[in-house]
Amino acid sequence: MKNIAIIGSGSWGVALGIHLAKLGNKVKIWSFAEEERDLINNEKKCKFLPDAQLPDGIWCSTDYKEVIDGTDFIIHVTPSKFTRNIVRQYKDFVENRPIIICSKGFEQESLKTLDEVILEEMPNAKLAVLSGPSHAEEVSEGQHTLLVCASNHPRIMKMVQDTFTCDIMRVYTSNDVKGVEVGGALKNIIAFCAGAANAIGLGDNAFAALLTRGLSEIARLGVELGAQKETFYGLSGLGDLIVTCSSEHSRNRKAGMLIGQGKTLEETKKEVGMVIESIDNIDVAYELGKIYNVEMPIVNTVYKVIYEGLNAKEAVSTLMNRAKKSED
Repeated sequence: MKNIAIIGSGSWGVALGIHLAKLGNKVKIWSFAEEERDLINNEKKCKFLPDAQLPDGIWCSTDYKEVIDGTDFIIHVTPSKFTRNIVRQYKDFVENRPIIICSKGFEQESLKTLDEVILEEMPNAKLAVLSGPSHAEEVSEGQHTLLVCASNHPRIMKMVQDTFTCDIMRVYTSNDVKGVEVGGALKNIIAFCAGAANAIGLGDNAFAALLTRGLSEIARLGVELGAQKETFYGLSGLGDLIVTCSSEHSRNRKAGMLIGQGKTLEETKKEVGMVIESIDNIDVAYELGKIYNVEMPIVNTVYKVIYEGLNAKEAVSTLMNRAKKSED
């Protein structure tokens, strides 16, 4: 059994903590909020997972050193936009512990993936990325889940695989860190589109087309960033795309539905109540597409919906009336 530090007390961090604690591991969670710390420690509850009861073996603190000391590895699971600042605050306590990135997204200012951000702050860090189709609500309930762990360090991948795998969770391994990162980040944008499509009454035909063409855009950009194309047809690409676009648990899909219904961006953020990675990352995908000269009509159109006030129905018309071409 392992002693594990989790940096981040949101729904995904706590869900992973629940899973690991049920397997007999000791879990320490860092939270920036004393209110969340006290709720976890005193009531064994998480504000973002109201139906979950935390098992024994989970403890929370607002002190990085307390959380990291004595642990075997660190799970980093904070919103992408806070990653660099938070890593700067805890990097002096890491020593040689592996860091497992469970956050999904890009850094907006630098357009970098999260492994690049962490390595800039900690050049000698030993990293892995854990991703795949996995809603926090279902993991916290003990629903069957399959994930993929990518790393340049085989020993770390095996450790993650051995620690997480049980009769309700299966972890595969991959050497394509970039592909797993990009798939996990960009699928949120397509999920936003799926929500908007639902709100304006598009049917199953359009939904299937959106996922298919959206995956093509993700893969095209991912390959330009150094990923392997095959990765995007695995768990961290197609798998994560399906679950995020189709599930009521998806905050990104919900955000798209609200925008499609005519809500403003601020009204949408307030109603969702948690970080919406698609909104935080759409401009990154838009800029990367321009930099690498990658054709991304869905990304470009949803950028106009979010930031330029394009009506969702007009956006569909724009996409449908593009110049005729072959499928690629």
